Amino acid sequence: MKIVFMGTPDFAVPILEAINEHYGVDLVVTQPDKRVGRNQSLQKPPVKEIAEKHSIPVFQPRNIKTNYDTIVNLRPTLIITAAYGQIIPREVLFAPPLGAINVHGSLLPKLRGGAPIQRAIMRNHHKTGVTIMYMAMAMDSGDIIAQRSISIKDKDTTGDLFNKLSILGRDLLLDTLPSIIDGTANRIKQDEDKVTFAYNLKKYEERLDLSRSKTLIDCQLRAFLPEPGCYVMVDNKRLKIYQMRITEAPLDPSHQDLDNGTVVAIEKRYFRIKVKDGYLDVYEVQLEGKKKMPTIQFLNGAGRKLIALRKVFH
Repeated sequence: MKIVFMGTPDFAVPILEAINEHYGVDLVVTQPDKRVGRNQSLQKPPVKEIAEKHSIPVFQPRNIKTNYDTIVNLRPTLIITAAYGQIIPREVLFAPPLGAINVHGSLLPKLRGGAPIQRAIMRNHHKTGVTIMYMAMAMDSGDIIAQRSISIKDKDTTGDLFNKLSILGRDLLLDTLPSIIDGTANRIKQDEDKVTFAYNLKKYEERLDLSRSKTLIDCQLRAFLPEPGCYVMVDNKRLKIYQMRITEAPLDPSHQDLDNGTVVAIEKRYFRIKVKDGYLDVYEVQLEGKKKMPTIQFLNGAGRKLIALRKVFH
């Protein structure tokens, strides 16, 4: 049996390692290396690093729609994908006799698309999970083989949930692969009436919407953590926020008419801003052009003047 694994980010790493340990992987397909940072140095995808560690051949097409012969010519028995990052053409999907299966980070048919984990947090879902599915031409529309769910905790960030779902997906896949290989796996049609979409996050969504409730603002930030974080504007400067906590205190009547984003208190370790239905305390920030730092350090420097009492973020 020849297995091709297709994946790119950290989410896919435990899945690749488990498949390789139990079945062996004949080819890893991943996204091209990217230039990052000020020096524009080339960075390998996490999946490529693991493949090289285990001496698995790696294929990195820039456009798999036109460059897929390496996969097809291998005559794979099964293709397994997990967060690969490109739309896979028909010629690849239908090449293996056992088909192509995907480990998807949501409970399909909910949250089809490239950012199901981030969108689950941003939309304040309380439950998510993983789906093992047969792949089809329409995005994340294939028949469901198996699913497993977990709760989303109040403090879960995208990074936290990626790690949890990666392990959950790995374990569910290992439980499911024997039935896929012997041809007895479930094939459950998705209910098209229950479909929702989770499109990739956009740059403009990194700006915190302070007109929303404190819960949804907190969800927005957690969806962008650990990186890139979210930001607000103050005195025409971008202030990125990396750590923030919902305050349980009810909105003070004297603050009712203040603009959302108004700084109402500056304490030693945090400053407090008023939002639609209460307050948020900010504990870690990064001022434009500066390093990320705890708020206590920020306030001991230029921060206290920048966010003087009653200053408004927007």
